Amino acid sequence: MAARPQAADAVLALALLAVGLPELFLSHRSAEEVRYFAEPDARQAVVVSVITLALAWRRLFPLVTLAVVLVGECMLAAWVYPPSIPDVVAVMLAIYSVAAHRALAHSVLGGVAALVVFNALLWSFPVDPGLMTFLTNNTLVVGVWVLGRNLRMRRAYFAELEDRAARLERARGSDARAARIEERSRIARELHDVVAHHVSVMTVQAGAARRIIDRDPGGAREAMSTIEEVGRTALSEMRRIVGVLRTDRDEQAARGELAPQPGLGDLGELLDHVRETGLSVQLWIEGEARTPSPGVDVAAFRLIQEALTNTLKHAGPQARAWVRLRYTGEDLTVEIEDDGRGTATIVADNGDKPGHGLVGMYERVALYGGELRIGPRVGGGFGVRARFPLSA
Repeated sequence: MAARPQAADAVLALALLAVGLPELFLSHRSAEEVRYFAEPDARQAVVVSVITLALAWRRLFPLVTLAVVLVGECMLAAWVYPPSIPDVVAVMLAIYSVAAHRALAHSVLGGVAALVVFNALLWSFPVDPGLMTFLTNNTLVVGVWVLGRNLRMRRAYFAELEDRAARLERARGSDARAARIEERSRIARELHDVVAHHVSVMTVQAGAARRIIDRDPGGAREAMSTIEEVGRTALSEMRRIVGVLRTDRDEQAARGELAPQPGLGDLGELLDHVRETGLSVQLWIEGEARTPSPGVDVAAFRLIQEALTNTLKHAGPQARAWVRLRYTGEDLTVEIEDDGRGTATIVADNGDKPGHGLVGMYERVALYGGELRIGPRVGGGFGVRARFPLSA
């Protein structure tokens, strides 16, 4: 019944009619009613039935229902029939329905019309109602209207709460998806930076060891030692990243896995690894060195690491590279240049699509409000220039 309100209203109307019609003809009438009111007959029964059955549409068409009820009451009053339970209850339900199921303008219109008609019928009775009866009946009509209006406002309030909860749930789902996407991008950047750099160093060293193993076994052994050291470093970095992703580690293991991220303080070790591959790298630091925020520190280090990795992969065996750190009062500028021949392959690692490393560079710099320029340099080679603001 709750899912089919019109069916519930129809059952209510039929039940009210089943109780009211017998009462209309079987109830005892006082001497005053016999003197001033007409005898109940079929005509009154028909009008009362129409008034009562109109309640079946009180939620769908409350104004129409109220109009039918008021017109029926006027007809009963004109024929001087006494009030009965079905038509009195129908009047109250019709007034309530207009207030509960229509907007304020329509509900006020219906309430005023019902109050006017109700008072006109009250004063048209052959029996003087008296002041107390007049006030009591008007209070009842107004109270029924106010009750319907309050229930409508309460339903609207709860509907708004449900809608707001649904919107918040959708927003939370969207935020969670965005957070997952961002976290996946961050993890992809970290994995790419770690794997690409160390594997590039290992590849160059392995190629050098293969070429010199017959004529210079000592140099080959040194290259293999470098491969072993870089491989262990790569594994350590991978364990750290995977350790962050694990949710079932204990506190002691977590402290070991959540080691500090590398920063510009580790730049010397990074350049030593690169120089061991045979690439000549020079470092210049201009201005008074300042400690950047932890995020900028990691981003600048990873930017240099990725740029040198690209130089190793694409610039050629005789290339040289330069790294410049320029500090000012407001920002840190990082420049990585080389004089190699790998411009085209760096810009397009896979057809016309930029490689993951370049995408990671843009994401890291943009994350901290910086600016990044990547492209060929004058005189040949490739250059990467990024500016990081030192203030938040």
